[in-house]
Amino acid sequence: MLKCRTVWKKLAPLARASSTVCRQNVRRTGLTNGRIPACVPTAHMSTGPSGGGRENQLYVLLVGAACLGGGVYAYRTLRGDNQRYKDRIDEISSRPHKAAKKEPDTPIQSEPPAEEVSGTEAVPEPEPQATPEQEPQVAPSPEEPSPPAPEAEAAAPSETTEPPPVADIVPAAPKIPSHAPYLLIGGGTASFAAARSIRARDPGARVLIVTDEPDLPYMRPPLSKELWFSDDPSVTETLRFKQWNGKERSIYFQPTSFYITPEELNSAENGGVAVLTGKKVVHMDVRGNKVKLDDDTEVSYDKCLIATGGVPRNLQVIERAGEEVMKKTTLFRKIEDFKSLDKVSRNIKSITIIGGGFLGSELACALGRRSNESGLEVIQMYPEKGNMGKVLPEYLSNWTTEKVKREGVKIISEALVKSVTCKDDKLEIKLKDGRLVKTDHIVAAVGLEPNVDLAKSAGLEVDSDFGGYRVNAELQARSNIWVAGDAACFYDIRLGRRRVEHHDHAVVSGRLAGENMTGANKPYWHQSMFWSDLGPDVGYEAIGIVDSSLPTVGVFAKATAKDTPKAATEMSGTGIRSESETEDTATSPMASSTPVPAMEQHKDDYGKGVIFYLRDKVVVGIILWNVFNRMPIARKIIKDGEEHADLNEVAKLFNIHED
Repeated sequence: MLKCRTVWKKLAPLARASSTVCRQNVRRTGLTNGRIPACVPTAHMSTGPSGGGRENQLYVLLVGAACLGGGVYAYRTLRGDNQRYKDRIDEISSRPHKAAKKEPDTPIQSEPPAEEVSGTEAVPEPEPQATPEQEPQVAPSPEEPSPPAPEAEAAAPSETTEPPPVADIVPAAPKIPSHAPYLLIGGGTASFAAARSIRARDPGARVLIVTDEPDLPYMRPPLSKELWFSDDPSVTETLRFKQWNGKERSIYFQPTSFYITPEELNSAENGGVAVLTGKKVVHMDVRGNKVKLDDDTEVSYDKCLIATGGVPRNLQVIERAGEEVMKKTTLFRKIEDFKSLDKVSRNIKSITIIGGGFLGSELACALGRRSNESGLEVIQMYPEKGNMGKVLPEYLSNWTTEKVKREGVKIISEALVKSVTCKDDKLEIKLKDGRLVKTDHIVAAVGLEPNVDLAKSAGLEVDSDFGGYRVNAELQARSNIWVAGDAACFYDIRLGRRRVEHHDHAVVSGRLAGENMTGANKPYWHQSMFWSDLGPDVGYEAIGIVDSSLPTVGVFAKATAKDTPKAATEMSGTGIRSESETEDTATSPMASSTPVPAMEQHKDDYGKGVIFYLRDKVVVGIILWNVFNRMPIARKIIKDGEEHADLNEVAKLFNIHED
């Protein structure tokens, strides 16, 4: 029809011209016939080459074609309009029926798993969801049916032990939403902090967390600290612990009732946070805004956070030693690693921890204290001269080493492992200097490798110096992709490009990424802190770049009973000390009026103090040794980035000489 209209528009002027010519010829012919009828034969008008007869025929054809085309066009247009009108009426009339069908769908989705049980057992189902408020995170306990994970609620009515419910979770996997406005890859601290931040700024947000672990988001620090000092024999099941101040809490951030199930994500009226456990993202299509899971399920997203954390490193000599040695080696990172090591340590006579950093020293102290009760031999070996030799100044590292020895740990320093073999069900660790160590089990605590498995498929840049996904100051890797936590190599506007592997950084970076995912566009400027406790009596907090290769200045004082991690948690009310840290408290602190004694470096004087790390005469890192609740002051000193002529005067800000 469009062609007919186009043709008509082109031929209409010609048709009008032909009509005008014909009318003129008719008038001319009439006048001529009236004047000289005998001279002009009538047949000449119809057959002569110069007459107007042919033009009349063309005019008739054009007008006829135009009328025919117009009629067909009008007919088809009216017919199409009529059909569209009927379709619209049918759609409007069917809406009530669709709504009626949709209403029962929402509860039905959560009911099919209960069909395996009798109808009377489906009624008390909400009651187990009320009890998790007390024991919300006891994932393995058969007495608490709902805590393990959102998917586990389907298997809750089952009366079997733990393995069958885990198996029942697998068939529930197809209940995965095809789209998530906010997709968070990884179920650690950074992801949880981002989810809370997103929901705070966008209360109706729908957030999906995908994690390859079977557990809901939990905090990792207690795995190497407080859990080992618990008197509860079932601590591996309850995963509840007493902080140094005696208060009890769970390792999980929130109970099961805090989350919604993945299948409810798109139908929940006010949105929510859903956790998809036991699933791993194996491929990322950044152009199509979608990811593929390990079961080939695809999930599209609007905005995505990568918070995949890291995987524990292992020694190559152990990896090459064979399967028998690997079975007797623990790489400590997750809840299952804590459970496994706890069980192993109760059934062997000797255990060796390789690594002198934060994790290795914490586990050594924890197991060393247990050795006093069970007779377990605990050995810690590392290539440095003393504990945490890469972080602490040599004199303080030596003091720490003596502290660890007093906990019942046998220290082997300057130890480079040459080979590991298994003979007579015992492991033999041969060092490069010829020393031989026999043990029943090895814990490799030699660092963390950032998990960048998605970099290749996503086309994201990995930093060649620090590792991890390279992001800008807003933690953004691409226009709709952010990275937070251990896996993020970010630009610190004060200290340059960095990658940090600590709990507080995971909290701060996850919170910032969540804000930026909702449009905040804030740069990362907050200096995150970290802490380590060698039991309830000795601990330290640190911020910035703490590297023993940098020049350091230490100012120490004698400690009192309140200068311990235990006392610090009693004051703050939390064992996770970073939870009490706030940026806005770092204002102008009151300096101590007590005179500062000259700096001393005797063992007995390392009760508490401040260690400043310098680069180009500027403080870039600070350790507070048994000094707590002063981190905002340290943060401000690093943020100011000024040279200080006398660091003794700066130490007054921390009031370390006041009792």
